[in-house]
Amino acid sequence: MTFSTREIQKRSISPIFWLLFGAGGMLSALFGPALILITGILAPTGTGLPENFLSYDAALAFARNPLGKLVLLALIALFFWHGAERVFLTLKDMKAGSSLVLKLGTYGVAALVSVATILLLLAIGF
Repeated sequence: MTFSTREIQKRSISPIFWLLFGAGGMLSALFGPALILITGILAPTGTGLPENFLSYDAALAFARNPLGKLVLLALIALFFWHGAERVFLTLKDMKAGSSLVLKLGTYGVAALVSVATILLLLAIGF
């Protein structure tokens, strides 16, 4: 009995990274400009925002809320996974090293940031 190459192909975990990349890209496209506008322009100048919109107490209350923790985790972690895929593909195209080293460097940083984000959000408390 003969097998075609299609039947013998090894499974890959690439779809997991593409899922994280796509989700991060969607979030950065939807929320990135608003976050830049609010935290980078409006808040420092104090224009167009309510009085205590970005106060420490309001931010801490948001970060202590379980739903707020999920939002922060999704934004931070998925932004990093999206960036890791972009950097990996750029370095791979530039032939900056072996694929394994590049994956460990880029995806490793994204994984460390994700774990650090989880730990820091849990350290804030509920």
